[in-house]
Amino acid sequence: QVQLVESGGGLVQPGGSLRLSCAASASIYSLYVMGWYRQAPGNQRELVANIAPGGPTNYSDSVKGRFTISRDNAKNTVYLQMNSLKPEDTAVYYCNAHFLHWDFWGQGTQVTVSS
Repeated sequence: QVQLVESGGGLVQPGGSLRLSCAASASIYSLYVMGWYRQAPGNQRELVANIAPGGPTNYSDSVKGRFTISRDNAKNTVYLQMNSLKPEDTAVYYCNAHFLHWDFWGQGTQVTVSS
């Protein structure tokens, strides 16, 4: 059974930092592109960042230079380090695993940036 288990969301002040974690089933981790998406109220879900099995990364323009995605292959875990957070980063963040026509999603974790 494929599982994506997220953790690390919460409330943070503008300019602060958070780190999200996504633990994946070993059956998919080595093959799948792992990514983070987010969805704010009234908005469509959008890609934040993703990382391929070999390590190449991709970021949305809105988070470049502030967020860093990484993989720990020993733990089958993907991280999203979020620095210099802004109120507009407030959203539910979802972990995604993608390979060919397969997509799996985590349950989502709320990130709220507010003073």
